[in-house]
Amino acid sequence: MSDDDGSELSVTAFFEYCRTQARLLSGRAETMRSDVDDLLEEIDDDLETIRGRLTDHANDREGPTAGPAGTDLDVTELEELESTVETKQALVEAKQARLAAFQELAADYADLAAELHSEIDDGHEAMERVIRFELEHDAPVYFDDRQTVAEAAAESNDQRDE
Repeated sequence: MSDDDGSELSVTAFFEYCRTQARLLSGRAETMRSDVDDLLEEIDDDLETIRGRLTDHANDREGPTAGPAGTDLDVTELEELESTVETKQALVEAKQARLAAFQELAADYADLAAELHSEIDDGHEAMERVIRFELEHDAPVYFDDRQTVAEAAAESNDQRDE
């Protein structure tokens, strides 16, 4: 079983490819998780700043030195901080959704690898299964710096059509 260009197609190669894709996606998910954690820390810091300013202002109003000498509350600054927090929260939600998608695709690639390993004996069938999987899961979108099997197959078909 060899391809038109004489290269051998093996189930093992596609099995390893799927495992590699799963590991790459898991690595990207870890990086995204770290980014989300950093953003959540920033949100916590911003909220602590807001709470601190409100507490300071309330204490100045209630203490024995309350009055004009107390700390003025800069409402505009607090509104800007609140807006920043809301923007960061929306970004966290978007990153968490993207993170979940990467984790899901990584798990699906791992499942496909196991399926290829246990159920497929023919390299061509393995390739077809991988191509179908990648097209169904829109996998090329997840790999900016790497060509997927589906993209390579499409490119090969385009070259044959020319």
